[in-house]
Amino acid sequence: MSESFSKEQDVENTAISMSEQGRSATPEASRTGVASHERHIKRGLTSRHGQLIAWGGTVGTGLFITTGRTLAIGGPAFLVGSYVILAIATYLILVLVTEMAMYLPVRGASMSFYGGRFVSKSLGFTMGWLYVYSFAIFVPFELTASALVVGFWNTGVSNGVWITIFLLPLVGLNLLPVRFYGEAEFFFAGIKLATIIGLLVLSFILFWGGGPNHVRLGFHYWMHPGATKTQILEGDAGRLIAAIATIIASALPFTFTPEMVVITSGELQSPRRNLPKVSLNFNWRLVVFYVGSVVGISVVCPHNAIAFGGSTGASSPWVVAIRNAGIQSLPSVINTVIIIAAWSTGNAFLYLSSRCLYSLAVEGHAAKIFTKCTAAGTPIYAVGATSLPTLLAYLNLNSAAANVFNWLLNLVNTAGFISWVCCGIIYIRFHQARKEQGDMQSTTKTTLKEISAWATAVFYVILTLLNGFTIFFPSKWSTADFLSAYIGLPIFFAVYLGHRFICRQDPWIIPLKEVKLQANGAELNEETEDELEETTESTGLPGTWAQRLRRIARPQQHAE
Repeated sequence: MSESFSKEQDVENTAISMSEQGRSATPEASRTGVASHERHIKRGLTSRHGQLIAWGGTVGTGLFITTGRTLAIGGPAFLVGSYVILAIATYLILVLVTEMAMYLPVRGASMSFYGGRFVSKSLGFTMGWLYVYSFAIFVPFELTASALVVGFWNTGVSNGVWITIFLLPLVGLNLLPVRFYGEAEFFFAGIKLATIIGLLVLSFILFWGGGPNHVRLGFHYWMHPGATKTQILEGDAGRLIAAIATIIASALPFTFTPEMVVITSGELQSPRRNLPKVSLNFNWRLVVFYVGSVVGISVVCPHNAIAFGGSTGASSPWVVAIRNAGIQSLPSVINTVIIIAAWSTGNAFLYLSSRCLYSLAVEGHAAKIFTKCTAAGTPIYAVGATSLPTLLAYLNLNSAAANVFNWLLNLVNTAGFISWVCCGIIYIRFHQARKEQGDMQSTTKTTLKEISAWATAVFYVILTLLNGFTIFFPSKWSTADFLSAYIGLPIFFAVYLGHRFICRQDPWIIPLKEVKLQANGAELNEETEDELEETTESTGLPGTWAQRLRRIARPQQHAE
């Protein structure tokens, strides 16, 4: 094939060398602590699994319940604006991390792996444990939320019983081969998808007065009680505070969504072919269902609803709207879906936590026992270890439920912001290393991506610093809130500096010339190596349909 053909996509430029070096890199295998004869995780997730898991895995209490809390903070205009801003920022991060995951489609992929590969071992170590902790904390967060939503029916059963009922099958499912997890999440994501579509249709009907009370809502709630709110101060200053607070509170549904795509790619069949499909489908669902949902909420629910003060099913803005419309039986249906959504999200984050621990162990940053897998490819010891923090859900039995809910929420929010800052930094180093090593030509597109990486990193640095900014007003100071909002920062830097001290012989930042841009045999499996070779064939290159048509139409050059 012609040389111009090989330049069409930068990612394919190193496909053959990655595969060839991979098969001969046995010394590297020993450095990772995973011998070639040992069991590994398996690529048991298909494209359809990946497309719904990447989106549906994070649709839980954040989108169904805490949107009500966010609406109460800023009002409908700030709520919609915040989701638009965060959807754009999340899209940019997703584009960047997907490019890296396609370039190096390794087994046990995670952003901590790429951090250690392109920036420094200390960053990879710190990010890896940040993910293990954050994903593990998310599980009791969702279990607690599930138990609280059950309280909508006033069953009289202790929350501890419901937590146990939700916890046991969650752990059991993660001990099964990954294809069972994929099928379960595909099913639950389908339920969530259908529910959101139904709620969007319902909001459209209520907008035009099609509810039982025949009240045409229109944009009534944008005018009464109002499109925006103020916080702490009056006037424009109060509205600015409300706008910033709304953006920060809106981050939960977006938290770790790009990272989920990367981690899922580690067990995705034919990742170079299927990962672009997963990313593309995630992008339009991000716009239609995330932004569309809050537009619908802003139309059918007032921001001064009393129920928003809690964290039960009654505090869901959709339940409030349905009750206001006079629909009697639908709130129970919606709350059932909220329980499914919360349980499904907890299930997804237990999966993510265990895979991140596995990835850390493969890189030598955790005990080697966590690399051990069953014959079906389940990292059983990693699943067992990351299941232990789920017991934190029982704290709900001795603490005020709302306080536990908000503490877990703030801790996860901080970790999400830190992770996105690191994602931007990692991509910048990845981009610079490719240019330094002559692996990529500088174009307008690549320059825009680097600018996007800088912009998102700066944006999330600002959000990290502002995460708990309202507590600095004298009337709002709370030591507990300060710790929950900012404790993640000193912990992150303490772990980073601690690892730097232990591994002080390593460079602070890996020189660009020494960044390893090729995968080795310990990081790939046979399927991935075969796929890397196939990407050099003209009829098999991944890409858009327009790119494929151009390849077919391009005249072939034959050797003389």
